[in-house]
Amino acid sequence: MYGTVARMKVKPGKIDELIAFSKEFAGRHRPKGYLGENIYRLDSDQNQVMMAVVFQDKGSYQANANDPEMAKQYQRYRALLEADPEWNDGEIIFSFPA
Repeated sequence: MYGTVARMKVKPGKIDELIAFSKEFAGRHRPKGYLGENIYRLDSDQNQVMMAVVFQDKGSYQANANDPEMAKQYQRYRALLEADPEWNDGEIIFSFPA
């Protein structure tokens, strides 16, 4: 498995909009190899979130990242953030349950 963990600073008052957008997008856009994602709101800062996205393999992840539709949707997502996300891509070497 392969994916990314992203740290994001959401604009004040935009958390609910970010969640709604994520639900809408996940409900209609299921890229090949996509297994799921989680978004965590940090206790230390209610506008700071961590997102973990999981794909079947690196090729599926990269195909999604290079999809023009994803690029369009990212611009909508980015408008809810104070700055660009900090992306941390990598191979998932352990997951439970598998």
